[in-house]
Amino acid sequence: MLKSMTKFHLALWLMIGSISITIATDLPVGLASIQYFKHSSENLYTAGQPQADEFPAIASAGIRHVINLRPPAETPELNEAALVTQQNMAYYNIPINGKGDLTRDNVNLLDRVLRNIGDDKILLHCSSSNRVGALMALRAAWLNGASIEEALTEGSRHGLTKLRPTVMRILSEQ
Repeated sequence: MLKSMTKFHLALWLMIGSISITIATDLPVGLASIQYFKHSSENLYTAGQPQADEFPAIASAGIRHVINLRPPAETPELNEAALVTQQNMAYYNIPINGKGDLTRDNVNLLDRVLRNIGDDKILLHCSSSNRVGALMALRAAWLNGASIEEALTEGSRHGLTKLRPTVMRILSEQ
């Protein structure tokens, strides 16, 4: 294959290869397979639902706390608390069923948990990271004084998608 490439194509191929290597190394080893996985801030990772066999990789990446925003009824076949604690990580569950649970009480609870954890690495997840983004947007506005647009940007950075109109409405009514 390399013999038939021009110098331009070879340079382009090498450049694309180095870009994909750079992108792949942004994530800790073994975590790239987790859906919607993002390194949102220095110690915070956000994601969709990890599979049972991905928790050892999460722990190996130095993550010490897992905050699950899914109600247990959403994953009755998965005992996430046991999987997390077997890997010597702390487990927290703040069940967010949907729009009705996007409340100040839940945002305050999440904020307390995040502040109590401090600088340790955290994985914050739901099924698609949408609820994660919604709570982080509301937290930015309610607790950190962000404007609606800044809060929505913060939420999007953490996975806010389908709940964006709901979050916008909640923040506009405040």
